[in-house]
Amino acid sequence: MGKLQGKTAIVTGAGRSEGIGAAICRALASEGADVFFTYFKPYDQELYPETADASWPETFAQELQAFGVRVGHASADLSKPGAEIGLLNEAREQVGVPNVLVNNAAYGIDADFRQLTDALIDAHCAVNMRGTFMLAAEFARMIETGQQNGDTTVSAERGARIINMTSGQGKGPMPGNLIYAATKGAISVFTESLAAELAPLHITVNAVDPGPTDSGWMDEAFKKQILPAFPTGRIGLPEDAARLIAFLASDDACWITGQIIHSRGGF
Repeated sequence: MGKLQGKTAIVTGAGRSEGIGAAICRALASEGADVFFTYFKPYDQELYPETADASWPETFAQELQAFGVRVGHASADLSKPGAEIGLLNEAREQVGVPNVLVNNAAYGIDADFRQLTDALIDAHCAVNMRGTFMLAAEFARMIETGQQNGDTTVSAERGARIINMTSGQGKGPMPGNLIYAATKGAISVFTESLAAELAPLHITVNAVDPGPTDSGWMDEAFKKQILPAFPTGRIGLPEDAARLIAFLASDDACWITGQIIHSRGGF
């Protein structure tokens, strides 16, 4: 019996086998949680052309099912208003009522002040801010309604979890990445305030900053450049973030809320 037996989790942004989202799914499933994951291939293929295999979501679902859990998945464009409602409905239909939400999906394009445009700002805000905020809010409304209706799958006694992903804003400037840094910073502020609102519902809300993570986007020159900044002697891996998120999703973390956890190996 894993620590997440009886939990049902939504993980957004799990479109690549090497990514943090996929590692989170594996960690949750290995501890007994049913998992519903989302992906958005047009974005993944733009940044990672090797993810063009259309069969990957089904292949990954089969990998997770080997842990003996229920698994569902769907394509989700979180930049579209109202996408959160369809996503939650799909999750309930495929794997049951969720009580863990991991907001891992993100939009990020490097841009300094010379490259900043209205369209680029809107694209980042649509996914990183509105998409994250509305999915968290709709998830919490679902939990509240379930509690009011006596639905034991989302009862106050069992609690629920919202885990957001940030990128270390507030630890230092991120020149050349202005709008991504700003929108991710907004998630930190949202996390702290939402945690206070949802505490009476026994929904914890935390955020994880995994630091620079070798999830397939780093070339060897970049790795060599940043390695000296890691006193542990290695660069972060997706599994490092996944282990922390699995803990935050568990009952052991029921007293932790409103925290921005910088899990970055001392970077």
